[in-house]
Amino acid sequence: MLLVVGCANPIGTLNLGQTTSVERGYTVTRNIIYTPRNWPEKIPGDLYRPHAMGLSPAVLLIHGGGWTGKDGRWQMEPIAKQLARRGYFVLNVTYRLAPKYIYPAPVDDMREAVKWLHVHAAEQGIDPTRISSFGYSAGGYLAAMTAYTENDIRAVVAGGTPGNLALYPGGDLVPQFLGGTKQEVPQRFAEASPVNYISSQSPPTFIYHAVEDKLVPREQAWAMIEALENHDVPHEIYWIYGRDHVATFLFPADAVNQAIDFLDRYSR
Repeated sequence: MLLVVGCANPIGTLNLGQTTSVERGYTVTRNIIYTPRNWPEKIPGDLYRPHAMGLSPAVLLIHGGGWTGKDGRWQMEPIAKQLARRGYFVLNVTYRLAPKYIYPAPVDDMREAVKWLHVHAAEQGIDPTRISSFGYSAGGYLAAMTAYTENDIRAVVAGGTPGNLALYPGGDLVPQFLGGTKQEVPQRFAEASPVNYISSQSPPTFIYHAVEDKLVPREQAWAMIEALENHDVPHEIYWIYGRDHVATFLFPADAVNQAIDFLDRYSR
């Protein structure tokens, strides 16, 4: 699930320092540390504040990259800007990455990001009852895991998402993320799969996926769709034709616009 190769430093060597810039329609504060002091790493996120009066909804935005490599917040900046201009607070985060950290480390990081949004909701002007998650690839996975294992996520956008890790017959990325092969840690493949946490209480879900995706095959999307249908969870699917996994991230057709419209319907 490696989307793109970045040029940022690994988390452990980031020279963190908050900076704030004012853009048209929103303000960005970069390198906010959203994890508590006793966390194994200082994990940063960028907070986009819309220029709006009153309480606003928020989106936890999560980059992909196969749960490995480097800080990929830059991947999601265009979506963060689009959401901010639409009136959403956005916390665009990175997380602990393999091979140094394996499951459930990044899932735990996302829970801390949600906690940060709740703790700072009043001072920032965030409505804590309207927090959604949004990600692509490994980020879509984390957005889904956060949404289906937390009680206070309003809606989720999951693009190119590996929803059922047990469907992977081999490869390197999933075993690296889970700390072993399906033969070595079979229970972890089930425990770490978002599809196994979908229930009638799960939040509305927007899925977008490339029909020609070979890295995250469309059976992954169908596994999530089936579970959502079985539990009567409101959901929409946007199929992208003629593109693979990476091309869909770079050129998502109208998927991002449709996804934000979906968030408007369920978190406004």
